[in-house]
Amino acid sequence: IPGIPNMSTVQSFGRKKTATAVAQVKAGKGMIKVNGIPLANVVPELLRAKLFEPITILGAEKFANVDIRVRVSGGGNVAQIYAIRQAISRGLVAYYGKHVDEVSKQEIKGQARCLRLHRALIR
Repeated sequence: IPGIPNMSTVQSFGRKKTATAVAQVKAGKGMIKVNGIPLANVVPELLRAKLFEPITILGAEKFANVDIRVRVSGGGNVAQIYAIRQAISRGLVAYYGKHVDEVSKQEIKGQARCLRLHRALIR
């Protein structure tokens, strides 16, 4: 039904300065897009590694069964990259907590804490 959100979708947000990113996480095939562009093609290239931090730290297998669509606006390039990273991290934690199980959620949060990810990413 158009206009009614899918019940298996989790929405999360990330902010840095005046940049705001909203991530929608749902079951899927591992696709991650930012404003309709695949994550691997996001510019600027120098900051692209920051976007892949949640994936490399938590492992690609955690992202293999979810699709993440991120919309970002406001702020500069650096602030947008950090907001996107935060939205993706929070969205994955929320998705696992709501649709998988609490143990998996705590495992993800534990991995992120062990690797000393910024605390705001995994709240």
